[in-house]
Amino acid sequence: MKNLLYIFSFVFLFSCATTTQAQNYKTHKVKSGETIEAIAKQYQVTPYDIYALNPDAKKELKNNAVLIIPNSKIATPETITTTVKEFQNFKEHKVKRKETLYSLSKKYNVDQDEIKKHNPSLYANNLRKGDRIKIPVYKTKTVVETVKTTKDYAVLPKEGKWRIAYKFGITVDELEALNPDLSATLDVGQIIQVPNLEKEEVKQIDERYSYYSVLPKEGFYRLKIKLGIEQEELEALNPILKETGLKSGMVLKIPFSSDITETGESLANNTTAAASSLVSKIRNYETKNIVILLPFKLNRVNADSVYDAKKKIENDNFLGTSLDFHSGVLMAVDSLKKLGISLKVDVYDTKNELSEVSNLLSTKNIEDADAVIGPLMTKNFERVASHLKGKNIPVISPNLKDLKLSENVFQSMPSSALLKTKMISFVKADSTKSHVIIIADAKNSAISNAIKREVGTASQIHSRKDKEGKDSYYVLESDIVGKLKPGKNIIFLETENYTFVSNVTSILNSLNNDDTKIVLVTTNMNAAFENDEISNYHLSNLNFHFPTVSKTYNEDDNNGFAREYKKKYGATPNKTAVRGFDLMMDVVLRLSVSDNMYTSVNEFPLTEYIENKFAYHKNLFGGYYNNTIYVVKYEDLKIVEAK
Repeated sequence: MKNLLYIFSFVFLFSCATTTQAQNYKTHKVKSGETIEAIAKQYQVTPYDIYALNPDAKKELKNNAVLIIPNSKIATPETITTTVKEFQNFKEHKVKRKETLYSLSKKYNVDQDEIKKHNPSLYANNLRKGDRIKIPVYKTKTVVETVKTTKDYAVLPKEGKWRIAYKFGITVDELEALNPDLSATLDVGQIIQVPNLEKEEVKQIDERYSYYSVLPKEGFYRLKIKLGIEQEELEALNPILKETGLKSGMVLKIPFSSDITETGESLANNTTAAASSLVSKIRNYETKNIVILLPFKLNRVNADSVYDAKKKIENDNFLGTSLDFHSGVLMAVDSLKKLGISLKVDVYDTKNELSEVSNLLSTKNIEDADAVIGPLMTKNFERVASHLKGKNIPVISPNLKDLKLSENVFQSMPSSALLKTKMISFVKADSTKSHVIIIADAKNSAISNAIKREVGTASQIHSRKDKEGKDSYYVLESDIVGKLKPGKNIIFLETENYTFVSNVTSILNSLNNDDTKIVLVTTNMNAAFENDEISNYHLSNLNFHFPTVSKTYNEDDNNGFAREYKKKYGATPNKTAVRGFDLMMDVVLRLSVSDNMYTSVNEFPLTEYIENKFAYHKNLFGGYYNNTIYVVKYEDLKIVEAK
């Protein structure tokens, strides 16, 4: 059981030390029609480099405004200028008294040897007055040769941005500046631009070491706290540090540690690849004020009795859910602190009462928040959203579906209809030749018919009925055998009755073989499929597929978040705790990379964390809804994402 210390209200204020590096700068006068992106590309820097030195440019880019531009860390093409002489013709010269080869070479700007070359007699004889000699006439030509400082590079297997940046001695941001259209992930064989280094200058990845990508505003002291490595040791492994100091995005070689991920970031940050793309774009380090509204109902907890408090947690769904979600939030706060983000987090108990929500809105400084997460109940949530609508404060729902989407609402939980649509679309997109069968009880006849309309060739099977015409929640083997075809058979099972699930999965498992391959799917994953009577072996053998708002992390993947959570709370995080972490990370990171939640939707359309993805879309007449769904499957008794 997690301890009870975090039941009460918390306020967190984190600040970070900053490291300032000396830089050289140039200026740029803005011309009509120019954009920050175009200016950044011109000077081979990132837009965030310019915004950091010119914060007013984020609001408006005015004509004739003078921007401070940092010198590019990427070498610009060098030019070598040489002068060459091109022969034109000869000029005849009659030698005068006292003239010498030396004086003639100076007069006509040619070498003495050139004069001799075209007058062979001068090799044996001296010049004499009256001699007529040929003087070569040359045209001087300036040749400018450009030495290219970048070259084409074909991405190798397992290579991502940080590996390539390390090999060529640049930061990830610099690599992106060289390749403005570079996507988050790289394909093997993809051609990109890299610095034009000699072969011996290219560094190699040594698998005996780990690699770490320096975050914005990180200095040697912060790296010592995070990684436990002294400055001297870092400089010994990375000699360039003595010349340049630490730079954001620089990839460092460090002693091997299992706590360092392939992206070069500490697992303490608990971010996946998609989240890492936000981490590298952090530009707003001002304190973020986040308000969390959860139904702890602390007024009903007897804090004087540990036994009574534990019983309350075990028996009160609202309290248990709130504590689990809040524990994930705390983990996110710790990770965000390590990223250098300053936070003020206010957690309030709504007591699951509308009157208490109204009281909090009138007595607390919720209107000062940059974002509000919660409440968990529809009426309470809509009350908060309505109150803060005029202030344009985003209110994010952690758990509710099919909300009234006013302009400031962010529904982070995809709708139920989207789950069904996603699963049907996934099956229709199957490129293999397969036959579709739908098995459903009477209660789910509507979804059975909907699938039939989408997949016209599908066969339908209904559960058997008793003498009174009511569902008996079973089918016979003969009902299914007659519908199966050789090859792959995708079978939808639509029910909320666990006895029907047990009946169907047992029959399908006995019929599943190499000649008649069966894949079980459903549009509605519910408790019936998780009942103790249902064999996970059968589900795994049938490659059971279903849509879900969150995937299940695999503990075999050495998940850093789960490990840190268990160390802190003594228990494995459940889905509610993971969602608390994922949602808090997403909200704060979006506020740190964009001006606000609203602009982040367009600038960063998709983010992904431990178990959850967020891709918000604007409702035509209201707020925002998350439309990302995972399709997962049982495979070798584990649940993995289906591709």
